[in-house]
Amino acid sequence: MEKLEFPERLFITGIGTDVGKSYATGWLAREMRNMGLNVITQKLIQTGNLDMSEDIEVHRKIMGIPLQPVDEAHVTAPIILSYPCSPDLAAKIDGVEVDFTHADKATETLLKNYSNVLIEGAGGIFVPLKGEWLQIDYVKERNLPVAIVVNGQLGSINHALLTLESCRAAGVKVFAVIYNPHFDADKTICEDTRQYLRNWLKNRFEGTAFIEMPKIL
Repeated sequence: MEKLEFPERLFITGIGTDVGKSYATGWLAREMRNMGLNVITQKLIQTGNLDMSEDIEVHRKIMGIPLQPVDEAHVTAPIILSYPCSPDLAAKIDGVEVDFTHADKATETLLKNYSNVLIEGAGGIFVPLKGEWLQIDYVKERNLPVAIVVNGQLGSINHALLTLESCRAAGVKVFAVIYNPHFDADKTICEDTRQYLRNWLKNRFEGTAFIEMPKIL
């Protein structure tokens, strides 16, 4: 991976759910550590768990490090809900009112000891966090640059362009597009998806990096 000037905070989103955001987040953190950066990952809001965030556990496994004290203190996953669904629905099921300033405070706490924080979101950029307040609203209000995880499944170009153009319309900076080859099944479609997205970024998103993960982490 080419050496990039990573922002202090980087929000990792995807073109939908189950595209490999957790794996991409852990891999990117590992690469940044190999570059000499003191990086940590955070989960904005975890659903489908009771105590420890399974996504944070995935991050640490890929990074090759054990759970950290900040993980055990729930600084890296300050909001955990039990049902595996959107944060909005999960909060209703658990009967709780989620305060996302807890996540903001957690990020600030992490930045006291780390140079960079990768914040993994929930699902795609338009996932409802609280009523009609969407994940893209959270990102926009905090002026967070994003990295968008994509793959080569049929339909990915459509989902990727919708996500990219939605970020542009909202004034959200797209730092990078991360291609996850884990789901590559049809060589023709995957190669076309890679090249199409590269060209789209070159022609319409100058300065946005195209990063390709290895197939085996």
